[in-house]
Amino acid sequence: MAPSVGGDPAAPTDTAASQSAPDGSSKAAIDGAQTSKTSAIASSGKQENGVANGETKASGAEAKKRAKAEKAAKREREKAERAGAGGTAAGPQASEQGGQSSGALKPTQNQQKGQKDRQGEAKAQAQAQTSSKDAKASHKRTGSVSAANAQRPLALRRRPSQSGGQAKESKQIVKEVGLFGHLYNQPRRYTIEGASKAVHPAVLALGLQMSSYTICGSSARCVAMLLAFKKAIEAYSTPKETSLPRHMSSHYLSPQIDFLKTCRPISVSMGNAIRWLKDQIIHIDPDTDDGEAKAELCAGIDQFIRERITVAGSAIAASASTKIKPGDVILTYAKSALVEQTLLRAHEAGTDFRVIVLDSRPLFEGKNLARALARAGLRVQYMLLSAAPHAAKEATTVLLGAHAMMSNGRLCSRVGTAVVAMLAHARAIPVIVCCESVKFTDRVALDSIVQNEIAPSEELLLPSAAAGVADGGSLAKWKETPGLQLLNIMYDVTPAEYIDMVVTEFGFLPPSSVPVVHRISTERDVRT
Repeated sequence: MAPSVGGDPAAPTDTAASQSAPDGSSKAAIDGAQTSKTSAIASSGKQENGVANGETKASGAEAKKRAKAEKAAKREREKAERAGAGGTAAGPQASEQGGQSSGALKPTQNQQKGQKDRQGEAKAQAQAQTSSKDAKASHKRTGSVSAANAQRPLALRRRPSQSGGQAKESKQIVKEVGLFGHLYNQPRRYTIEGASKAVHPAVLALGLQMSSYTICGSSARCVAMLLAFKKAIEAYSTPKETSLPRHMSSHYLSPQIDFLKTCRPISVSMGNAIRWLKDQIIHIDPDTDDGEAKAELCAGIDQFIRERITVAGSAIAASASTKIKPGDVILTYAKSALVEQTLLRAHEAGTDFRVIVLDSRPLFEGKNLARALARAGLRVQYMLLSAAPHAAKEATTVLLGAHAMMSNGRLCSRVGTAVVAMLAHARAIPVIVCCESVKFTDRVALDSIVQNEIAPSEELLLPSAAAGVADGGSLAKWKETPGLQLLNIMYDVTPAEYIDMVVTEFGFLPPSSVPVVHRISTERDVRT
């Protein structure tokens, strides 16, 4: 009996066949066949065992990731697990047969490296399946993978309202006068929506009254602002671990000022009053009790209003009224509180004179002045600004109010004032400006373009046109009319050579003395 190749007891049939072979050649052939068959079985078992182990290990490593990210790949995983299970079942027999084979058939280092490569290929295959399932899921949602990748540009095309808004904005820009383009970004708030919670209710009400022209005029707005700040100071309480001088000015007063700026740009007198108030707050002793400090600030505000505005206005009216002689025809424009006081003071003094009030759109402030003077018993004639040349023929003196007096002696006042002053200067009619020193500024103005205020253009329209009703010659559709632009500026600048005298609480001054008086009044405020 010839020994089996490799000591394999699982081949008795081949051994019997070799014993029954009559000659040596047949026996050698049978032995060769038996040897090749045994080698093939061992090699097959080794390969199946390696694949099974690789599949099992790959399935165990990827199972957690697949369970979290790939519900859509469940069916393919089950198929792969079935295939892996079949290979694992065949593996033990092949391993057992291979274990009984010769030591030369055991896995080598190259074979172990092959197993690692196959495991890497299994992982790559799993990742490919994951991306494939994600692509299929995306295909189900969007119709195609390319459509899913093109979602961003499509999202931009889904917002036609925004593109339309941009087109409207560009049309609006075309309607802005380019020379005054830097002034169109001035805010104009008409509601308290979006206002800071730190803004006091009195300041909220004042801002809306300013934007709607309920409170109009530089002095009136300054007084109303200080009174609103007084109420805000009374309601103030200093937070812990800080002091009133440090916290009030920057954290409490600034939000009030910012809100007023969003309603309308603050005037020169308002700016001077704000600087004075901040200076008073800074110089408060940090050890002073809150109640005492707030009482001092409120008393200071009352004193500022009394001295710089009320008493100053009375002094100016008393001085300017002496320039009105019996039989004079006083020409004025729009409405100024000081001019009104001056005319009433002269009338109370028994001076007989006549007043011509010029006025213009859109505020028609001159109507209120003409009405007040007529009620007081003065003879008043009311005209529009277009009739200024005719009014200048009769006038003997021109009295004008002021929004601000610039450092170079120029007058900033309601738009149209420069026209009246120019006509008076051409006819050698004296032009007198009534202005408190609180309206003086160290800024210089050469024109009405750099520093000004632009109001909404719709205010120039008639009420029917503003409501969108087309009535003949109205400008209801001015925005759709090519080449048509509306400009509604609030102030203009009158050159100093058109002004003969400035009446202040310090007396009669030439326009060139404005910077000196401003410096004196500012130093006085700092000392007090």
